Amino acid sequence: MTKIFLLSYPKENSSQPVICQLVKHYDVEFNILKAEILPQRDGYLILELKGLKENINSALEYLKSLGVKAERIAGRVHRDEKKCFQCGACTGICPVGALHIQQPEMTVVFEPEKCTACGLCVTGCPVRAMAVSFDPATEESCVMA
Repeated sequence: MTKIFLLSYPKENSSQPVICQLVKHYDVEFNILKAEILPQRDGYLILELKGLKENINSALEYLKSLGVKAERIAGRVHRDEKKCFQCGACTGICPVGALHIQQPEMTVVFEPEKCTACGLCVTGCPVRAMAVSFDPATEESCVMA
C-alpha cells in the first residue's frame, strides 16, 4: 500500500528524528516529496509512505501520539501528450499497470483510475512528460517534474 500524507509538525517535535522512528519501528518506506521543518518552528512535510496497511496505520498512530497531524492527500499523475514520444520507459516501472503498451499500435496507454500516484513514472520518463500533483485542502498544489 502506498499513501501520501501532509504531516503538520508542532514546534516541540521539529528537531526530533520522527521519520527515522517510522522506519525502525513500523517497517514502512518513505519518500519525502516536500518539506519545511525548522528548529523551534511549526513545520510540514509531504510524505509518501509505503508498506503493509497495518504498519502504516500503526505509524500514523505513533505520529498522532507525538502531536503530529497527518492528513491524507490525493495525488494525481498527468501526462503531457505533447512531450510524450511513446518510448514506453514508464510502462516497465509502473507497479500497478496504469501505464502499458497497447498492441499492435505500440502506443503507451495511461489509465489514471488505476494510478496510485507513486511518482515512479515521473522520474523514469526521459522527456519529463509525466508529472504528479498534490491537492490537499490545506496546501497549495505542487508539481514534481
